[in-house]
Amino acid sequence: MLNRRHIRVKVMQTMYAFKGGESDDFSKDQKFLLFSIDNMYNLYLLLISLLIEVQKRAENDLQKKQKKHLATQEDKDPNRKFINNQLLKLLKDNLELKNRLETYKITNWDLDGEYVDIIFKAIVSSDLYKEYMQTRVSDFKEDKDFIVDIFKDVIAPNDKLYEYMEDKNLTWLDDLPTVNTTILKLLRKVKTTSPESFFIPRLYKDADDKQFAIDLFKKALLNKTAINKEIELKTQNWDTDRIANVDYVLLQMAICELQKFPSIPVKVTINEYLEIAKEYSTPKSSIFINGILDKLVKEYEASGTLNKVGRGLM
Repeated sequence: MLNRRHIRVKVMQTMYAFKGGESDDFSKDQKFLLFSIDNMYNLYLLLISLLIEVQKRAENDLQKKQKKHLATQEDKDPNRKFINNQLLKLLKDNLELKNRLETYKITNWDLDGEYVDIIFKAIVSSDLYKEYMQTRVSDFKEDKDFIVDIFKDVIAPNDKLYEYMEDKNLTWLDDLPTVNTTILKLLRKVKTTSPESFFIPRLYKDADDKQFAIDLFKKALLNKTAINKEIELKTQNWDTDRIANVDYVLLQMAICELQKFPSIPVKVTINEYLEIAKEYSTPKSSIFINGILDKLVKEYEASGTLNKVGRGLM
């Protein structure tokens, strides 16, 4: 679920908030970094559970209509296509997912049920829903395609839901694009024969990714003085006050990668930090950062100090 760029963003945010020096104890900051990354999994579970809660909300709505004193024929014999959606039932009946939700104490929708109502009403009022409900039966593919479209076009872009996430956890706003993409990939690929573990993705691709987050954070801070000197030498014509704080942190991390991570190709490092700069800093930041890193790489190559191992890593 988590990719290296998102790990770099998490490290950037933690370094940006760190106010100490390289000799200070930053164990608490490292714990915060890992907590911030782990909390991304809570967001995934929260959004997946929202699909389950919407299905329950639809079923409750139907039952209330049937119990009305003056129930219409439509109320008495409703179209149950949405309630019987095979993908939603797959999620609802997934015992592994249910256990994971209980383990992580994902009970938000019990307390904040009004947001389930908001999403349910947004779905029912959508053209996607009206088109889907024109018939009473469907196969798994139609059900799956409908949920994919609903998640992509109704749930993910919902402003009220976005505000709710922002209010609950500020770091979730940066996590939303990655989590939404993960959920869409899973929804698109799921089959009737998929195991229950299909909807329990790993947070890290492998142990190396988690170690990368820790190593990048620690090495960037432990070598802060030397890295800052490298930056100062390349920005002598710049007023330090004019350099955005985020740019400075990104340069520290990028230079650390160039120097201390021999298995990461130079192009990968530069491209990753340019993309992060475009998203998180000023419009001209990527040009500024690219210029500094390009000069440093040429100097390292000329002096033979660019320590990269493996083929194609220059």
